[in-house]
Amino acid sequence: MAGEAPRRLGVASGTPAAGGRTLNEQLLATGRGDEAALAQVYDAMASAVFGVAKRVVRDPARAEEITQDVFLSVWRFATRFDPAKGSAQTWILTLTHRRAVDVVRAEEASTRRENRAAATAGDTPFDSVQEQATTRIEGEQVRRCLGSLTELQREAVTLAYYGGYTYPEVSALLNVNLSTIKTRMRDGMIRMRDCLGGQS
Repeated sequence: MAGEAPRRLGVASGTPAAGGRTLNEQLLATGRGDEAALAQVYDAMASAVFGVAKRVVRDPARAEEITQDVFLSVWRFATRFDPAKGSAQTWILTLTHRRAVDVVRAEEASTRRENRAAATAGDTPFDSVQEQATTRIEGEQVRRCLGSLTELQREAVTLAYYGGYTYPEVSALLNVNLSTIKTRMRDGMIRMRDCLGGQS
């Protein structure tokens, strides 16, 4: 797998992958140590994972590294996947987004440290601990609110806002009518807004 250019997404979570198993089933099999199933998951999702990573880090080389890291994590942590909480596609893309954001934050933190080291002694130090705590709390709130959505709402919101896909692309990826996607997205975002507003 390493070194290959990620391919376009060709399998939706609920449709049969190679070998007749759905993507959910392939990921569950991966959790049982099935390397062939991991290869099928990679073939189905590599392009989407690369796309999400590239949208976040804006660097193809870094996105390729993140893609490989994500599939290593898929191999190691597939046992944590619970199809009752969402599809394999959403689980993998959420994992990708978190990994890519971690990379960006680490690079930004490094830049801030370098800038502080170069600053004069009279500058006010930046409270990175407070920022990290605030970011972590906000992330937990978003994950909690995402968990309150229906599965279709959660998948659509994750693909559109984490993955950067357009409504027609989300419709194609989930194999759901475009008008249904728009309605679910609208309802999901209203629920997210109300949920986050109630936790502020």
